[in-house]
Amino acid sequence: MKTKGLIPRSWRFLKKLFLFLFIGQFCYIIILKWVNPPFTLTQLGNLVSGYGLKRDYINKEEMSRYAKLAVISSEDQLFADHKGFDWRSIEKAMEYNKRKPNRVHGASTISQQTAKNVFLWQGRSWVRKALETYFTFMIELVWGKKRILEMYLNVIEMGPGVFGIEAASQYYFHKPASQLSKVEAARIAAGLPNPKKFLAQPAGKYVTSRGFIIQRQMNNLSDDSDIQAIIQ
Repeated sequence: MKTKGLIPRSWRFLKKLFLFLFIGQFCYIIILKWVNPPFTLTQLGNLVSGYGLKRDYINKEEMSRYAKLAVISSEDQLFADHKGFDWRSIEKAMEYNKRKPNRVHGASTISQQTAKNVFLWQGRSWVRKALETYFTFMIELVWGKKRILEMYLNVIEMGPGVFGIEAASQYYFHKPASQLSKVEAARIAAGLPNPKKFLAQPAGKYVTSRGFIIQRQMNNLSDDSDIQAIIQ
């Protein structure tokens, strides 16, 4: 009899726990529309690993327009057009990964990267990917593009233990992010695939070359009215 009663009680407890967690994370998403996260799991991981934590959250008005345009040009040129997912790039990445399973080719949008870096941990498990999909959908729905880009530029790692465009600007060029030039912003964006390896200053061969490509892409996107509306 005790065993029969234990199962329903456990099920009720799990349902209440799930409801509590769901409401909690939903409220957290809404709060983060206006308030920056106190920390992220990636930031804590870097701190524990000995890389330290250099971070300074700023408002989007304090970010150089070049910085905003550089990361869009480098990471997600369709940012203004999609709803969080670039399905064509995802399909191409899946086909590539099937052909070359030892090389993982990603297709994450700025929205997906923001969801991962704010709410989740680094890794490639299916559980994390499923949660990333959910949080990407939610921030697109609740935050909108301007807030997503602002959050991305505040939480993304841009150097060894360096998080956000303000900390990166101070770390590499000793100036506030509002004063970043096109060349400087492009070099920071060039290092995003592996910010612990590809430093904006002193810039190695890869960052210099990739920086030139990003600058050309910035020129190509500079007249896009949808992108301009986001980076204003």
